[in-house]
Amino acid sequence: MSQTKPSQDTAPEATQGRRGGRKARRALRSERSSTMLPALKRKLPLTEPMSEEQVHKIDEASMAILEDVGVVFRDPAALADWKKAGADVREETVHLDRDLVRELIKTIPSSFTYHARNSENNLPFGNDHSIFVPMTGAPYLRDLDDQRRGPTLDDLANFHKLSHLCPAIHSSAHHIVEPMDHVISHRHLRITYSSMKYSDKTFMGMTTSPKNAEDVMQMCSILFGEEFMETHAVVTGNCNGNSPLVWDETMLGAMRAFCKRNQPVLCSPFVLGGANTPASTAPAVAQLNAEALSALAYTQVVRKGCPAIYGHYLSTVSMQSGAPMAGTPEISLMNFMIGQMARFYDVPWRTSNTLGGAKTFDAQAGYESATTMMAVLMAGANYLWHSAGWNEAGMHCSMAKFVVDAEQCAMGYRMAEGIRWDDFNEALAAVRDIGPGGHYLGHAHTQDNFQRAFFMPTLFDNNSIEQWTAEDSKEITQRALDEVKAMLNDYEEPKLDEGVDEALRNYVARREREIPAVEALNDEY
Repeated sequence: MSQTKPSQDTAPEATQGRRGGRKARRALRSERSSTMLPALKRKLPLTEPMSEEQVHKIDEASMAILEDVGVVFRDPAALADWKKAGADVREETVHLDRDLVRELIKTIPSSFTYHARNSENNLPFGNDHSIFVPMTGAPYLRDLDDQRRGPTLDDLANFHKLSHLCPAIHSSAHHIVEPMDHVISHRHLRITYSSMKYSDKTFMGMTTSPKNAEDVMQMCSILFGEEFMETHAVVTGNCNGNSPLVWDETMLGAMRAFCKRNQPVLCSPFVLGGANTPASTAPAVAQLNAEALSALAYTQVVRKGCPAIYGHYLSTVSMQSGAPMAGTPEISLMNFMIGQMARFYDVPWRTSNTLGGAKTFDAQAGYESATTMMAVLMAGANYLWHSAGWNEAGMHCSMAKFVVDAEQCAMGYRMAEGIRWDDFNEALAAVRDIGPGGHYLGHAHTQDNFQRAFFMPTLFDNNSIEQWTAEDSKEITQRALDEVKAMLNDYEEPKLDEGVDEALRNYVARREREIPAVEALNDEY
């Protein structure tokens, strides 16, 4: 026998459910959680537009590029390494036999675990797991007043705090914005300390020079222990290639610093489709794939078995103006293809998320970011970099867009988790309880599940026009800035161990005394 149906005119506000009625539900909705979401375990089918034959066609084309055209390694140490590995080295150009490449990339782990200083924020990575990482490298920001200006170290700290507070953001990254109030030669130290201090999530390490990368490794050994790093991934480096088909000494030296300490690096060709690749989608991917494979293979020459990530920075170029574009159909198609190639080689891969060229947080910014996010989720990327704040082709990080992007990541996370079946029978029982013409708002199942049943954005306004007007007609930018201010006001620092903190500060102080305070980096620094 079914339970007695609630009266159809019983409003949910009058029904005292298991969670205490309207006031309790409102409190739950308004309560801000900063608990980090686990690494996303994707359950949706992947978008794979290439047939098996076409995957092999890209692979064949890439291997032919590596063998016949070769890749320039502008670094004596790398050239010496390649000679020892048996590659065909002609001056600075390395011609890589496909069998050698395949043998080397076989030793790259298909998955591993990122270890944070708070072990509750450790992240399984690779295969069907994905993580969201904020943007980095912006020389400007749009601040709490939505004014575009040069950033300071305090601004960077605020972004690291926001990264710590946003549940769907899995990393504090590194130089989300460039701290212009510190000399270039010392910035990497301050940036790394800020990444470590204001968040207990995983983070990124600076690769702006080999010496800087070594400093990051030393600071990581203070935080985690040198022996721990030998067997655990604790930080991520990014090394950009110069497309077409060039890797330079700065990036390769930084790559070696990370690989020698068994820390993962993103091997990222910097692709401007049509400018430094052929003006055609499939051939562009063939070239990018060759570039990525050459760097991935080199990581295994440096240290066999060290973690490495197939990377890229991908944009297409306007054939009218030469400006980079984001959110275009070809970028989505390339991401789908790159995902297939990374899985073909059984290596984890990185992409860029929420990219856009808009100058303010406007409709263009939203459309570009949403288009990109949908594509990279369906492509199955593992490391979703530039997931919060990116605007103006990376020239500024917007505080307003940062928190909205983070909420969009949470929405994308929920979608990619797939369909939940755990309450199927219980929910179907509610159909019998309610029957024709009733409503479910006061039912016990609804009250137990309203928080998780359907994602409820906090920064989007879904109220009536009358209520929106009564609440000062706030547009999304102002609502987001209000939220940023409230988050920073509520922020509680996840304190470093006092001894570790002192050791880190002492290391920074010593290195700042040793490194010349210059505004331009030389070959040493």
